[in-house]
Amino acid sequence: MPELSVFPAGAFPLGAFLASLPWVAVGLAVLLAVTFAVAVRQSRHSVIDTVWGLGFVVVAAISWFLSAGHGDGGRRLLLLALVAVWGIRLALHIGLRARGGHEDPRYVDMLSSAPGSRNTYALRKVYLPQGVILFFVSLTVQVGMFSTGSLGWLAWLGVLSWAVGFVFETVGDWQLAQFKDDPSRRGTVLNTGLWRYTRHPNYFGDAAVWTGIFLIAADSWPGVLTVLSPALMIWLLAGKSGKPLTEKAMSARPGYKEYVESTSGFLPLPPRRPRNGGQQTGSRHPGGR
Repeated sequence: MPELSVFPAGAFPLGAFLASLPWVAVGLAVLLAVTFAVAVRQSRHSVIDTVWGLGFVVVAAISWFLSAGHGDGGRRLLLLALVAVWGIRLALHIGLRARGGHEDPRYVDMLSSAPGSRNTYALRKVYLPQGVILFFVSLTVQVGMFSTGSLGWLAWLGVLSWAVGFVFETVGDWQLAQFKDDPSRRGTVLNTGLWRYTRHPNYFGDAAVWTGIFLIAADSWPGVLTVLSPALMIWLLAGKSGKPLTEKAMSARPGYKEYVESTSGFLPLPPRRPRNGGQQTGSRHPGGR
């Protein structure tokens, strides 16, 4: 039977791609159901933060398996590798950071006013939205796995963007961990290393990673149509649940105002001189990351 396609001859295996979507959804549902059961047992719904990166790995693995014989082998392997390295690294970082800890204050605030069962409320307000967002953002990966065109210059530009983002995210998280482990620096602002050039190297890194993954998919039609997937991720990081919530939590910290005045809010840029010419003093905390 010929492959169902509304695209130019021969290109995208639309039928196989559509058939893969329910399997991806089931895989995510199983992952989130297990995560919910663990969270209820531990009375700590912040465990879903650890699973966020792993969700993309699950999507990439299922799509890689189901796209065998349809998509370009090089692009499939590249997407699987980049998503797996990013997602596993992020899961390990968040999991180790939260090991033996208590519920994240964000979830405490959200669930303290829950009408009825807090677990049922968390299922509706945390797990279901995150599952939908994860599925939508990962459409870039899913479509890219089934794209048939060979890797071109745009895909390699995407690899470069991914690499820059991965370095910012990994080094930024490491610098922050080192800073917080030093008792002598408690009560001060981290304004050295990558944190000198952007207040959120981890969020910027995430944005660059997903821009790169999009470029790899967009290198072959119809990957460019998934542009709203990385756009949603970047909006969440820079405008919704990442940067704004972190800065709101830090706004009353001594010296943070001067840090904001001197340091770029998202894109890495040379530092500016604070208006009062002083040095920042306070502490730095990555919020949900």
